[in-house]
Amino acid sequence: MNTDEVLMYLLDEDFQEDECRQRMMEQVATEVAAEVKPNKKRRVEINRRRLEGNARLLQDYFVENPTHGAEKFRARFRMSKETFFLVLEEVKKQDDYFSQKMDAAKRMGLSSNQKVTTALRMLDYGCSADQLDENLRIGESTSLKCLRRFCKAVIARFGEIYLRAPNQDDVDRLLVENGNRGFSGMLGSLDCMHWEWKNCPSAWHVQFKGKEKKPSIILEAVASYDLWIWYAFFGLPGTLNDINVLDRSHLLQDLTSGTAPAVNFTVNGNTYDMGYYLTDGIYPDYATFVKAPRSVVSMTPKQKLFTKAQESTRKDVERAFGVLQQRFHIVAGPARMWDLGVLHDIMTTCIILHNLIVERQRQGSNEDIEEGRGEARVPLLPREEMSGSFDTFLSRTMKIVDRAVHHQLNHDLMEHLWNRSGDSLEE
Repeated sequence: MNTDEVLMYLLDEDFQEDECRQRMMEQVATEVAAEVKPNKKRRVEINRRRLEGNARLLQDYFVENPTHGAEKFRARFRMSKETFFLVLEEVKKQDDYFSQKMDAAKRMGLSSNQKVTTALRMLDYGCSADQLDENLRIGESTSLKCLRRFCKAVIARFGEIYLRAPNQDDVDRLLVENGNRGFSGMLGSLDCMHWEWKNCPSAWHVQFKGKEKKPSIILEAVASYDLWIWYAFFGLPGTLNDINVLDRSHLLQDLTSGTAPAVNFTVNGNTYDMGYYLTDGIYPDYATFVKAPRSVVSMTPKQKLFTKAQESTRKDVERAFGVLQQRFHIVAGPARMWDLGVLHDIMTTCIILHNLIVERQRQGSNEDIEEGRGEARVPLLPREEMSGSFDTFLSRTMKIVDRAVHHQLNHDLMEHLWNRSGDSLEE
């Protein structure tokens, strides 16, 4: 073999090795890329037949001769059909999202009835978001979006009316109603309710875990005999008791600032210039609270009568909590939302709709809602002239926490109730 043949053989052998090495490197690179970079899958589009779902919903409840009548509608929507349409129109005015639109493919989207019904079903029944897909033909993410935007629209549209403080007409009516029940000067009943928070973040568990050993959020409310909720303060952790919640709420701040309702009444010959609320025994002995006597072995007939009347009248707020939870099951069961702000919007929306339904039931569905409570046509009269000085604030605070006035008011109410019905009991 000459020199040229040897050289060509060596070059050919090096070329084959380089080619083999290159193929191996390409193969390894392909395998590594397949392991590191996942396969991108196209989102599966589900044809939910939204128009068919809307047609079925209309046939069931909204046509001239629906499948289900007015009684079934009230039972499933928790309100009359007139109230539903009122809420529907106001929500559409507030948020254009609830108007039916056409998508990019020139297909009609979900109707206003479907979106509002979805939000109401989640509030009324406390069901999960994907549970509504079978009947209303709406996806899980869209259901949650409808709920959040519905709550914000209701709060923006109705909150100023149905979460406001009582005007002077309301105060006068409350004083007359409660005076006929034996509690002159009473503005309502005060108590707290816990809403269990199932999906509370782990880092907040200790902060929100109360006596029930489960995370919860507290609602403080004042309600009257007709179950109207006049005051609501929501969002504090469940570790707090009623006294801690009271110290953080705005109820006493209105009294100390002089913006509380002007109340003047006489009971058992003594005159008072500050309204009061019925509470249970945990609340402090303030002049603006009336509590039943603590349980003792020997209780006089007057004390027994007063305790029975106070505890039965104080159940107004308990009944309001019960009706609120029965009407909107989402606040009766554990809360599944993660965001505390969303839970606040849900609770606020339930209270607004509750007050709206209470008013409509009192007036009758055919009456205009603005002719009832509506906006405060009569301005709220302050208890005394507003003043920003610290001395005035301190004097008002000392007047509220005056234990002597608290015990004197309890005694006068006890004598007043006894004079009304005690003599007949003795006989």
